[in-house]
Amino acid sequence: MKKINSLINTWFVLMLLVSITARAQNARLTGELKGFSGGMVKLVYNGQSKTDSIKVKNGKFTWKGNLDEPQQVYLTMPNKYYVFFFQPGNARLTGLKDSLQTYKVTGSPIQLESEAFDASVKELTEQQGTLYARYGTAAPDEQVTIDKQLEKLRKQKQIIADKFITDHRQSYYSMYLIAGSASYGFDYSEVKPRFDMLDDFAKQTETGKRIAKRLAILERSRIGAQMIDFTQNDTLGNPVKFSSFKGKYVLVDFWTSWCGPCRAENPNVLKAYNAYQDKNFTVIGISLDEKADNWKKAIKDDKMPWTELSDIRGWKNEVSGYYGIQGIPSNLLVDPSGKIIAKDLRGVMLENKLKELLD
Repeated sequence: MKKINSLINTWFVLMLLVSITARAQNARLTGELKGFSGGMVKLVYNGQSKTDSIKVKNGKFTWKGNLDEPQQVYLTMPNKYYVFFFQPGNARLTGLKDSLQTYKVTGSPIQLESEAFDASVKELTEQQGTLYARYGTAAPDEQVTIDKQLEKLRKQKQIIADKFITDHRQSYYSMYLIAGSASYGFDYSEVKPRFDMLDDFAKQTETGKRIAKRLAILERSRIGAQMIDFTQNDTLGNPVKFSSFKGKYVLVDFWTSWCGPCRAENPNVLKAYNAYQDKNFTVIGISLDEKADNWKKAIKDDKMPWTELSDIRGWKNEVSGYYGIQGIPSNLLVDPSGKIIAKDLRGVMLENKLKELLD
């Protein structure tokens, strides 16, 4: 009997190991990069939480591992990287080592979806690139025109994206499109309806859950939401409550001393402040600096006369964290009742909004 039990236990352990191995290696990627005689590449996956080194011999390599779910992955090499979509199963990557344009992935349906979508918006993307290249050297009036053109192109791309999401309610790539809009400046009112298009199956994936969590944060800064009554210290270490500014239009401006675009935007904010400070408008700066000396020096150098606050915790700043700020410069315009009425107003856009409200 003991021998039988021992055999059963051995069989059980073997089956468990087989099961674990199967779960641990649900994906396989083979590659052939011509001109790559030997060396190493790296695969970054599972939300960039995992990185595996892969040996390349005579241009060929094989990777086996576990993907949590369909996802965007990165194949990195010295001085370059290639981004593609990969899902549990077998896929193959081919190309010329030194020419990313020749890289091709087969065997991954989600990669095909990505390529099809990119092709459908290629012309719009190229137009956006041309406008972005002009923006930095454009005069203020021209920047306003470019902003309007960019917004028009963004809406055109979003119409195409919305159709894709509607037609692919269970697709990971649909979730990728929604996640992108949830991370980069889109308002809650735009992202939530797109998320609602997804099937429950998609919403219950890890990516779906992350989007839902991000939406809960975005809802806090949606147009019409009430600004929280936060408290942070000014440059002298005195605590300042946001509610002490109630009754005014307030631009809550998120920035740091080391952020080039933020520093470039400060003269525009200063111009708006000087023009409207006597018309019930003010600015509260929220610095994401980690060093008080750098923060205070930037305030002095940029001649910023308004109230500046910070908890000197960098990206862990309590207010920016609450509102899910992931890129700077960023701002929220709050009306006298404490309601958020606009966001991410820069350059002439800020000036025009204040003119609309206060002139």
